[in-house]
Amino acid sequence: MSTELLKTVYSSENFRAAGHELIDELADHLYGTLNEKAPKVIQWKTPEDEHLFWKEYLKKGSKNKLFPTILEHTTHVHHPKCIGHQVCPPAPMASLAGLISSLLNNGMAVYEMGMAPSAIERIITDLLCEKIGYDPNSRGFLTSGGSLANLTALLAARKVKGTFDKRNKGQAQRLGIMVCEEAHYCIDRAARIMGLEETGIIKIPVTNDFKLDHSVLESYYEKAKDSGIRVFAVIGSAPTTATGIYDDLEKLADFSERHQLWFHVDAAHGGAAIFSPKYQHTVRGISRADSVAIDGHKMMMMPVITTALLFKNGNFSYSTFSQKADYLLIQSQGEDWYNLAKRTFECTKTMMGIQWYTLLKLYGEKIFDEYVTTLYDLGYEFGEIIKKDHHFELAITPKSNIVCFRYVDDALDITSLNKLNKQVRQQLIEEGKFYIVQTTLRNRHYLRTTIMNPFTTALHFRELLRNIRNKVDVIRRIEFST
Repeated sequence: MSTELLKTVYSSENFRAAGHELIDELADHLYGTLNEKAPKVIQWKTPEDEHLFWKEYLKKGSKNKLFPTILEHTTHVHHPKCIGHQVCPPAPMASLAGLISSLLNNGMAVYEMGMAPSAIERIITDLLCEKIGYDPNSRGFLTSGGSLANLTALLAARKVKGTFDKRNKGQAQRLGIMVCEEAHYCIDRAARIMGLEETGIIKIPVTNDFKLDHSVLESYYEKAKDSGIRVFAVIGSAPTTATGIYDDLEKLADFSERHQLWFHVDAAHGGAAIFSPKYQHTVRGISRADSVAIDGHKMMMMPVITTALLFKNGNFSYSTFSQKADYLLIQSQGEDWYNLAKRTFECTKTMMGIQWYTLLKLYGEKIFDEYVTTLYDLGYEFGEIIKKDHHFELAITPKSNIVCFRYVDDALDITSLNKLNKQVRQQLIEEGKFYIVQTTLRNRHYLRTTIMNPFTTALHFRELLRNIRNKVDVIRRIEFST
């Protein structure tokens, strides 16, 4: 059988030529988006139209235009008006590190398939443990996203704390976790994957300012206990996804220690505050957690998807997936930190540690401080701008770079205001000049922004509010005329 096509596919010269061309295209894209040369953040099309386009492109589209066409059809996260989801505009050098990972393809299940990246990952996670305030007995690893990290942490918690009930002759108890009602939905999903009953997912209500109400922890715990549920873990959010509000981690740590529960902190979004002297107070108490998850692709300038899962007691980082696989995993007498398949869901894992290492080596820890501090400052600034505009109201004064607000009109009831804000948001997406998202809090529909670009400014915020007011005026005129 001929191998001419394979030789073409693996040609280093073809790769060199295509790579140079692609880097030039990406650099132009980066310059254009950062400097707002591209008029749109998002090129909105319906799912049906987008599916049809790519189906036809596979048959008839130009091979030479493939990469530029992909660029044209994607959301431009480096644009200063892209203030929607919690995904950062990655640092270009971190993206280049990702290219190295993709080409070398060292699947990091065992040490010999990932010698350098395994050592690098140990260095990164040790540094993160130290920044949290853990002692040298702590350990961590990188995994594919916050959802997987939170699930892994809860599995470890169940193994350590969720013991069998000897009084019931070895039968497993009904287990439960306690978590804020505003926590990320992946916590609920993880609990269901683990087989917890719905009654075992004990959701603690929030106060008026959307913080977990720690004053009711004891009563909810006793109620679960009386109904036969053994709570084995408490989860704190740093911060919650919808509102960007931090749980009081010190109060949760006190409660966990009092009842000998596992304390996990989902710091996927805001854990990077450990690098910001100005905002370290937001995660006060995090050093008392048994485990912590921090995303690199949210507030640490890395491409998706990479998350650090850190354990105060390093021994527990091995407890979840310890198993026998003689062809691959050799039993060792000492600490086997370098065979990562023993600690993660992934049996094959990308070399994601080199992205973290690259940024630290090139720019030092200061880059994370500058990034987090700048974005949180912008969140506070946007909140102040909204407070001064009588057409809008905040859901809550921002405590991070997440800002929830809505257009208001005393002449409209809640239902009408909800409908109006939904219409405005959809029009913004279809227009494509701004990208924001939405959320519902206490039956009120809010426009939600997450400021992820450090080059977003107050001018952009004011332009967004003007754009919204103009759209409201048009919607009201159309509705009045009909």
